[in-house]
Amino acid sequence: MIFFRLLPAIISLLLLAAHFSRIDLTLLAVLIVLFPFAFLIKKAWVLKLIQGLILLGALEWLRSLYDYIQIYQSNNQPWTKLVFIMGGVALFTFVSALLLSTKKIKEHFR
Repeated sequence: MIFFRLLPAIISLLLLAAHFSRIDLTLLAVLIVLFPFAFLIKKAWVLKLIQGLILLGALEWLRSLYDYIQIYQSNNQPWTKLVFIMGGVALFTFVSALLLSTKKIKEHFR
């Protein structure tokens, strides 16, 4: 079932929306929450658009990770857990974008 193949991408988008909501970018968060509904449009350009958005999301997680490390270090706080958690989210987000390049998904979005 195609839904389960798209689920990592949907989760990545929802995590990204939660991230933007947390930093008071509510409008951006709402827009990102709506993007999974674009999967209902079975066009290749939609798939590429969402894949690009998710890749940008992975970069945003890495940028935020860097910023938080700076904050933690300036406050002399341990930041190892932060790296594992946010690094894991960034990796999951990146992999979910790559999974949109599989043959089955590409066939679905012709």
